[in-house]
Parts: sequence; structure tokens; C-alpha cells
Amino acid sequence: MKAKAVNFWQDHSTRYLEMAFRSDRWETVPHADGRGKRTGKCGDTVEIYLCVRDGFIQSVAFQTDGCLNTTACANSVAELVEGKNILAAWDVMPQDVIDFLQTLPPDHYHCAELAVGALYRALANYNELQRKPWKKFYR
Repeated sequence: MKAKAVNFWQDHSTRYLEMAFRSDRWETVPHADGRGKRTGKCGDTVEIYLCVRDGFIQSVAFQTDGCLNTTACANSVAELVEGKNILAAWDVMPQDVIDFLQTLPPDHYHCAELAVGALYRALANYNELQRKPWKKFYR
């Protein structure tokens, strides 16, 4: 029985490839309006930074030490929430990321859960900083 030949470039959608290799959101934002970090059982970590104006997410940046799948998921989360209001961002689910990427391998669906989990923590942090804005500068 022959193993199926894998061709990375042909087996993935254009959207997946764009999100996996896009690097313009890869940065640290020291005084972000919301910040969330999550480490998965696989050992990958995603930290998401939100910049919010008038209740709308203007930009999303992230850091990760994970694989291409984790990077693709973190970029997808950013793509899905930029321009949305905070309440709408809470509606993003891991399945939305999986559907957006089109060809995320099933054995890496946990990467979507990891990225969305970091988003939720960033949103929760944003909400906390709205109640206690002085905390933003004491991280």
C-alpha cells in the first residue's frame, strides 16, 4: 500500500497559504487595549493584542511560537475580527477559523481553538481595562 504523496503548496487553499505566511501582524503591542495569551497542550503559545477605538477593533497583532498552522489560525482570527465591534468578536468560534482557512488539517484543529482562546482572553482583558483603565500601564 502506497502512502499518499503530500504536496504542501497544492494541498492548501490560497487563503490558508496567505494566512500561514502573512507577517505584517506579527508584533508586540506594549500598551494594547486588550491582551490575551494562551498555551495549548501541544506547547504552542499565541498572544493576541487588540487596538480598539469607539468599541470597534481597529487592529489585531499577535506573537506565536507555534507552527504554520498556529500562525494561520492567529492571522485568521485577526482577519475575522478587525473592523467588528467587541460584542461581535465574542461570536467568533474555532469552526469559523477552520471554515475561513478551508484546508486546515483536521489534526491541527486545536490550533484554531488555541487562537480563539487567546482572542477571548484579549477581549476579557479589554473589558477589564474599560472598568480599570489605570491597569493598562502596569503590565
